[in-house]
Parts: sequence; C-alpha cells; structure tokens
Amino acid sequence: MARDPENPARHRDTSGLPVVAILGRPNVGKSSLFNRLVGRRIAIVDDTPGVTRDRKEAETQIAGRNILLVDTAGLEEAAPETLFGRMRASSEAALEQADVAVFVVDAKSGITASDRAFANWLRRARRPVILVANKAEGRGGAQAALEAYELGLGDPIAVSAEHNEGIAGLMEAIGEHLPEEVPEPEEGEAKLLRLAILGRPNAGKSTLLNTLLGEERMITGPEPGLTRDAIAAIFQDEAGPIRIVDTAGMRKRARITHRLEEMSVASSIAALREAEVVILVLDANLGLEEQDIRIARLAEREGRAVVIALNKWDAVEDRAAARNRIADTLETSLNQLRGIEVVTISAATGAGVDKLMPAVRRTHERWNRRIGTGALNRWFAQMLERHQLPLVDGKRLKLRYATMPKARPPTLVLFGTRAELLPLDYQRYLLNGFREEFDMPGVPIRLQLRGTENPYAEETD
Repeated sequence: MARDPENPARHRDTSGLPVVAILGRPNVGKSSLFNRLVGRRIAIVDDTPGVTRDRKEAETQIAGRNILLVDTAGLEEAAPETLFGRMRASSEAALEQADVAVFVVDAKSGITASDRAFANWLRRARRPVILVANKAEGRGGAQAALEAYELGLGDPIAVSAEHNEGIAGLMEAIGEHLPEEVPEPEEGEAKLLRLAILGRPNAGKSTLLNTLLGEERMITGPEPGLTRDAIAAIFQDEAGPIRIVDTAGMRKRARITHRLEEMSVASSIAALREAEVVILVLDANLGLEEQDIRIARLAEREGRAVVIALNKWDAVEDRAAARNRIADTLETSLNQLRGIEVVTISAATGAGVDKLMPAVRRTHERWNRRIGTGALNRWFAQMLERHQLPLVDGKRLKLRYATMPKARPPTLVLFGTRAELLPLDYQRYLLNGFREEFDMPGVPIRLQLRGTENPYAEETD
C-alpha cells in the first residue's frame, strides 16, 4: 500500500493494498456500485436512504491489481454530535486513508447543492478523484451524466451499477489512478485470525472494535441498532494479523419486523460462519440472557470457538453476584461450550480490553489443536476402563479405538461394533473427559460414531 510520508497514521490496514473509497451523498447507489465492483453482494442495499452507516471494506481485483475497496456512509451536512454528523466523520476518515476517491452522483436526480459542496471538499483533499454519474442507464443516461461536468472534477463516467453498464470503463479509470505497485513483503509464519464480534443491540460491540483498533472506526452512540452491516477491519497484535468483523445487534426473531433488520441479521450470521473465533459481547448489567445463549449456541452449531466479553463491568455494583449469575447460566445452558473464557471489560474506558485478545488467542489455539492417535487412544482406554460400556438390546457395545481426523473444530471419531447406538449420556461422558484431559475449554467438539463389524477396515477422511 502506498504510504503518506506527511501522515504516518494513514493506512492502518495491514493488508498492504491500495485503498479506493466510494463517497457521495445518501441514496446515489454507492453500495450497489461497491457490490458490483467486488463481484458479489456484500453491502446491504435498500431504497431507504442512509442504510450504510459505517465503512465497509472488501478486497477485490481491478485492472489486474488487488485493492481494498471501501463503501462509506452518505455525505450529509450535519452537526458533529448527531448521527449524520458521525456518519460524515466516518466517511471523511475513509478519505484520509484512501489512495483514490470515487465520488458518486445521481444522474437521474441531477446535481444538488450537496454534491457541489462535497465536490469542493474533495478538490482540497489532495487525492485522485474519479467522478461517477450513477443511474445513467439507457440512451438518455449518458446525456444526463454530462451535467456532472459543472463539479470541476474532470470527465464524469456514466454507469448504472444496477444494470452493470459502464462498469468496465470505471474499473479501467480506477486502475489508471492507483499508486505504483510496491513489492510484496515476505510472508511470515503468522496466519490471519478471523474474528467476529456478536451480541445483542447496544451491548457495546462497536465501541469494543474502536478500542481494539485505537481509532473511531465504527459509529457509536446511545441510539440502539446503529450498526446495520457486518464491518471488517484488520489490525495486528503481538501474535500476528487479525481480521475482525463488527456485526449488527441480533434480537429475537419475533422482534424483527423490518426488512433492513432481517438483512442485518443475515449479514451477522454470514460473518459468524466466516469467523474462527466469536467474541460474544454481553452487557454486564443485564447478564447472560436467552438471546445471548441463542447466539452462543448458533456459534457452537457452526463449529466456532467462543470467548465472552462481559462489557460495562465498571458500572456493575455487586461484581461477585454478577460473576456467579454468569457462571450458573453457562453451566446450565451452555454445557456444550464448558469452560468458556469470560473476560470482564469496559470497552468505553479500555479497562480489561488488554486481556481479551490473549483469551482469544488461547481459545483459537485449542480450536486448532490436533491430538496424536497414541495419546488419544491411551486416554480412550482409560475412559472405557473407568466406566463400562452400556448394554443396548441386551448386548454390550464394543468400542475399539478413536481417531481425531481434523481440528477446527476438534473432531473425535469412535469406531466399534454398533458404535452408532452409543447412548447420549455416555457420549457426554466421553466429550467431557476429552475436553478435560486435553485442555479444550470453550471450543465446540464434534463426536462421530462409526459402527462396523471390522472397524480396522474403516477408512477416515
């Protein structure tokens, strides 16, 4: 990524890619254009103005170059303390980090006073600016786009993001304005850790992301439901790079009444499925409620490791009682993630946040761990000796041996005669013993049963 010698804080992203930011007032089609350039639907698109509130990033390839494309909130004139003022500040920050700005106007509605004001701002930004007249489909579209000449930002490129018209010309223009390519740094041993932040609305997810990044990356405030889309950022801790995704708050399905919120929840679930570890953020004043348990169970079903961030801990008066309530609920309702790590934090003040990433790293290591066949079967023999296998239909089951064909999550496969009939309580006995013996708290463990008369002939993937 090109560096700015006058501002060393620019380009906090560790991917090393040039950054292209899409800007413009609300409802000109920025998110549709973002999805079109990325080649798949990532940003939520709806006719409601102001759907995009935070910057959304995606890696894509344009003109043979890998870039980081950034979708931004709509530019509006507003007081800094208002929601729209904070949205504008987020877009301005995106421009500061960008190598190229794509300024989008609406060819159908024509040039507005806001377009003119923001064009003046862009001219002072010392960045290459590509002017795009969107919604210029059909024969009359190109003619309507000519009105954008008055902005003084060069030749407007007429496109229709919805109908995929003019996109090739826009991609060519972006390629021409990218900074010179720099050699790729040598890859180290550390691999990218994929992390998602989930929780109910107003639990403090976006504030936590901002604290981890050390910048106001996400729009925060007292209004519930500010985050509508899954927003990714990359940062680095002592162990290596991390891709972290902040998600929209997830409420009970019965309370979701708006199409936008449905899309937001779908985006959050997609982020969960792409993650390796999930940070479940709880409001410590409310404790672990039913919706939090549902989110944790969803993560477990998807095979994702979980760490709980107990946020707003500084506002809790009886901390011992709060800890006990959380521990009791975890024991009774999340037994499948027994031993899950709970870190008490205040995302707003930063207290305790330094302990969160080490907990994530420990959990991630367990989630990746493979146990050798020798050690596994020595433990397995001890478990069978400690508690005899049960009778099923008057015949005692016989389990022969165990393997661990995969991790991520740890997967245990048991072979034996009629192994598939093993009762659930004995399965839980083995899972709990495996978790304790090999130190795997807080991660989902899969158990597969392979029944055969000749188990040694069975092959595993």
